[in-house]
Amino acid sequence: MLEQLEPKSVFQFFEEICNIPHGSKNEKKISDYIVHFAEKRGLYCKQDKANNVLVKKAATKGYETQPTIILQSHIDMVCEKNGNVSHDFETDGLKLSIEQGKIKAKDTTLGADNGIGVAYMLAVLDAQYIDHPALEAVFTTEEEIGMGGAKVFDVSKLEGKVFINLDSEEEGEFVIGCCGGNKTDVLLPVIWEDTLQNSVPYLLKITGLKGGHSGSDIHLQRANANKLIGRILFEIFNVYDISVASVMGGEKDNAITREAEAVLLLKEEQVQQIKENINYFNEICVKEYKEIEDNIVFSLLPMKENVGQCFSKQTTEKIIAILVLLPYGVETMDLYHNNLVESSSNIGTVKTEKECVVFCNAIRSSVESRKELILQKIKMIAKLTEAEINVKGEYPEWPIKRNSDIEKICKQIYYTMYGKQAEIKAIHAGLECGIFSKRMGEEIDMISFGPNISGAHSPDEEVDIASVKRVWEFLLAVIGYKM
Repeated sequence: MLEQLEPKSVFQFFEEICNIPHGSKNEKKISDYIVHFAEKRGLYCKQDKANNVLVKKAATKGYETQPTIILQSHIDMVCEKNGNVSHDFETDGLKLSIEQGKIKAKDTTLGADNGIGVAYMLAVLDAQYIDHPALEAVFTTEEEIGMGGAKVFDVSKLEGKVFINLDSEEEGEFVIGCCGGNKTDVLLPVIWEDTLQNSVPYLLKITGLKGGHSGSDIHLQRANANKLIGRILFEIFNVYDISVASVMGGEKDNAITREAEAVLLLKEEQVQQIKENINYFNEICVKEYKEIEDNIVFSLLPMKENVGQCFSKQTTEKIIAILVLLPYGVETMDLYHNNLVESSSNIGTVKTEKECVVFCNAIRSSVESRKELILQKIKMIAKLTEAEINVKGEYPEWPIKRNSDIEKICKQIYYTMYGKQAEIKAIHAGLECGIFSKRMGEEIDMISFGPNISGAHSPDEEVDIASVKRVWEFLLAVIGYKM
């Protein structure tokens, strides 16, 4: 499919990556693929228990005394698909297509975040025609679910002090700092009751939302399906005698939720009026998000399956309260950097399990105290509803380094190549740079860049072919620069 695209080696490796299932916690095959790649070329290679891989390549002639450069990307991807798709991310490769100069996957995420970065690194390691200093290529796992690989990677095996992360998504932007964050689960114990004999099961669904990355897209004020399902349940539960048997929404806590659903038990004589109320609320949401969302759809459809149990009234009230009260969206903006989000929260997933309903939240902030404030709000909601809290996946912020040499070099090369200034920025998303920066100390000099990728963490994800080529040429210029 991609064999005619340039640069050939980059797209060849990217297509091979797309053929290997590599969602978070399913990275063993792609990790082994990288090990085999390195061994075949006689390169130093070390794979750890977390399936992180370190590959080293010696400097080319004339670059032996130049500082070692570390290249880094993560090998896992977010696995999101449209609701009516049977794709199995555990076993199936991605189905690629090319549309209007961009690569997409059919009905699923593409994994250009961060598969393109991995492809760049493999192409550099494979190439015999480029000049470069000693290279240390770091391939990490579980970035999308808490950066687990970076947290356990043995940094003592790294000699380099110049660190280039290839996990950014806007060409011409150089990232020099990012926020920290955590994953916070609210676990609400469930009291079950038998359903009433005269009740009929219906499925309430919300579909058609844009979704997106819960960090880099949070400022766009897109609708979150979990918040909307909470609002509509509040509207109808307080008016009609209904029961709720299940609430589900989203697949990833770091993605803005595109779809959510609830199983309702209704009296047949209520159904038409409830449908009218749902349609009315649908119209309200369309108006609220008219400049942001273009396809919000609420539906209420009869179910064929029998539903034997439902939540107690008290449990239902608590579920609705949590959905309505949990913080979502931008909390504070950075005072010193224009248009930079300082702190935010996202209700990424809601899952009904046998003993509890689990609400998964992603908290982000570049200020530790702001992150703690959001966590305090969630803890108070949990306390008021008699739910439990589980905080996990903590990762540190990447502080901006003043007078960075690699930043100056990248700016100079970019201006020479393109005749314009690159944008230097910090981002409201977690990068593994924060973890490596904290673990490797102040001497490390970091930057992150990459090609144009849009729709990351959603089935709308696509990568711009021409941008991939330009960033490849820029990357070669950077690693070929004599300091």
